[in-house]
Amino acid sequence: MKNLKDKVAVITGGASGLGFAMAHRFAQEGVKIVIADIEEGPLQAAVSKLQKTGVSTIGVKCDVSLGEDVEKLAHQTLEHFGAINIVCNNAGVAPSGVIWEHSTKDWEWAMGPNVWGVIHGIRVFTPIMLKQKEEGHIVNTASVAGLMSFNGMGLYCMTKHAVVTMTECLHHDLTKASEHVRCSVLCPAYVPTDIANSERNRPDNLREERTKSDDEIKMEENLKKAVASGKISADQVADQVLQSIREKHFYILTHPKIKPAIETRFQDILLERPPVDTSQR
Repeated sequence: MKNLKDKVAVITGGASGLGFAMAHRFAQEGVKIVIADIEEGPLQAAVSKLQKTGVSTIGVKCDVSLGEDVEKLAHQTLEHFGAINIVCNNAGVAPSGVIWEHSTKDWEWAMGPNVWGVIHGIRVFTPIMLKQKEEGHIVNTASVAGLMSFNGMGLYCMTKHAVVTMTECLHHDLTKASEHVRCSVLCPAYVPTDIANSERNRPDNLREERTKSDDEIKMEENLKKAVASGKISADQVADQVLQSIREKHFYILTHPKIKPAIETRFQDILLERPPVDTSQR
């Protein structure tokens, strides 16, 4: 997709962080933007910020864990712009903690946006894009946590591994079904965003009424520090996403220095040895 002018992009989790960075970068290329987000205030602020620069933008409040919300998002996009060319299934949350200590509510919460959000995005938007017979591209936001496994991040890693394999399968299916629609999987390491504070968006029915252990609190604090320490910005990631859409590039590995750790993980599998803790290297 070399020429993005007047294309239409739908970005979930688009009111902040990586989502808004992608929206802003696409807008610079003349793309019409649909920002979907669960937070009403930030959503309206993000839409206003883009509209003030002359970008054709709408905002849709959307809980991507709900299929009907994603269907409404697609309907509103088509009603307003008449087409959908780029879809970024980007909304997500980042819980931390020892894997056996997570409650059923914890699992359900994380799987909502991280897994079901991508499932609904693929299920709803792919048929629309195939039917259009135009160039289209789907970007699913995973993480390096979808390529490796870390202590204290079992729940998050599980959801992101799911995103990686779903997108790989989507690639194979699209290759057989269409010459026009392609996909990418975005696997960043730490980027300074508000993802470590995603507890703010946990639905009330999935909240836990219990006191967190000292270990849980420490893990959450360590995650926030790690995310804040990221050396690659959301804007830089958005640049890479844009380039990948233009070049039909599948794996978007934004942090090259993490590749040796990824290689170690796959060597663990091929050599049938216990997983190496690459976080200690």
